[in-house]
Parts: sequence; structure tokens; C-alpha cells
Amino acid sequence: MRIAPISAFDDNYIWSITASNSNNGSSVAKQPSANENPRAMEDNAISKNATTPCVIVDPGDAEPVFQWLKDNNCTVSAILVTHHHYDHTGGVNALKDHFNCPVYGPHSSKTDVVTQPLKEGEQIALLDEQLVLDVIQCPGHTLDHIAFYGAPYLFCGDTLFAGGCGRMFEGEPTEYLESLNKLAALPADTQIYCAHEYTLANLTFAAAVEPNNQAIQQRIAEVKALRAQDKPTLPAELALEHATNPFLRTHLPSVQQAAEQHSGKVFNTNPEVFACIRDWKNNF
Repeated sequence: MRIAPISAFDDNYIWSITASNSNNGSSVAKQPSANENPRAMEDNAISKNATTPCVIVDPGDAEPVFQWLKDNNCTVSAILVTHHHYDHTGGVNALKDHFNCPVYGPHSSKTDVVTQPLKEGEQIALLDEQLVLDVIQCPGHTLDHIAFYGAPYLFCGDTLFAGGCGRMFEGEPTEYLESLNKLAALPADTQIYCAHEYTLANLTFAAAVEPNNQAIQQRIAEVKALRAQDKPTLPAELALEHATNPFLRTHLPSVQQAAEQHSGKVFNTNPEVFACIRDWKNNF
């Protein structure tokens, strides 16, 4: 698979997926210029010779997607949605109407853009069955949140970030931690394609939780170098998350002690630790 980020809003990544045997050799998304006319851009988005199908993940804005499709000579064969938040769904209808393509997403979604509702354990095959994805229910950030996994790729929206996790808008600590543990149990070489460029901010917090964790310090240096070149810090490998992401490390004494020191409380369960550091991060 060829997976490319399409930047949207301030820090969102919309992901495009094309089959590795396609004629499209692009692996870096080209961004629309500031003076591009949105209507002309949409009308001319797809050239007559566009023959490369792609899958689009969490399109919160249609305009940069149309521009990417035009620049990379692609068409949309399917759209994946991880949860109902508008910065993940705002561009779905424009793309769906233009390409008449299916939209796969949560069966319990609060948005009406999903045409193919999915549940835990279901599987979808896309791009002439070259992309096979399992559906993982992962409530916590929102109750309807799902992730799509096809080894080694994980499209997890706002549930798991590089170095962090999403805010707990609708779920409960026990529920969210169970979701994170489910993702954490995937193979160590899993490549995490989350939906935001939050890595440096997340790792800055991780360093506050575990100031003696050298893996975090090394990763911060690497991330700063990437961002200085305006390069994405994603995908992230799950093995590195196990070493540096405090929300996957709530079972470890170093994180438990940090949570207790920060809160002045004693915690007896991992969900309590998770809730503490999630609240800590909210106000960090």
C-alpha cells in the first residue's frame, strides 16, 4: 500500500491509500495553493485520465482532498470514517456525492454520512481486495469510535496518537483504557496512522510524566528534526509507543508514581492512573 497524508485545518491528517501496484507513484501529498479557487478546484479535481482508485480516511475537509486527487491522478473508491466529529466527517458528503462511493464507519455513529455501518469483528476488502481491514471497536474518545486494522496498518482516528491519546469526550476511563489495551495488543511493528499532528506536544507531556525515560528524550529530538523540515511525524510504530506513550504505560510503576505525586492520591487500579494522567494532560 501507498499511504499519503493530506493536511487539513491546523493539524489534521486525512489519509489516502492506494494499492502499491498502481501507476500512482506519489507518496507525499501535494497541498493546494492559498489562491486556488475552490469551485474550479472541485470541478477540475479529476482529470479524464484518472484511473488510480484510492481510499480516503477521515476527510474533515473536501477541498484539500480534491486537490490531492487532481495532483495525483486518483479517484475515490471508498471513504473510511472513524468517528462522528466534524473534523473527520465534514468533507464526506462532497466526496461521496462526487464519486458515488461507499462510506464505511461506525454503526452507532451520530452522523448520517455513513452508508456502510460497521461493528467490531467485521472485515472489509477494498482496492480489488488488496486492502483488507478488520474493524476494531474502541470507545473512549467518543462512544462510536472504531479503528481499521490491516497488518501492519492501523487507522485509529483520535483514539491513539503518537505519544498520546485523544481526550475522553464521551467514554469512561475503564472503557477507554480497554480500547487502548486492545490496540496495544496488536503486533509491535504496527504502523499507527492517527488523525492529528500532536506528537511533539504529546511527548513534551510524556517527558513530564517520565522525566528519566531516555527513549522519550530521544524521540523528542527526532520529532523536532522532522517538524523543523515540515515533515509528518507519522506513521508511528507501536513498539515505540510502548516505550514512550504514557497512556500505554499506566501499568508501570514510573507512571503510577508520577500520577500519584501529581494528584496527591493513591491509586489502586490502572483506570484510575489513566484517568489521572488524562486529566493532567488536559490541563498541561
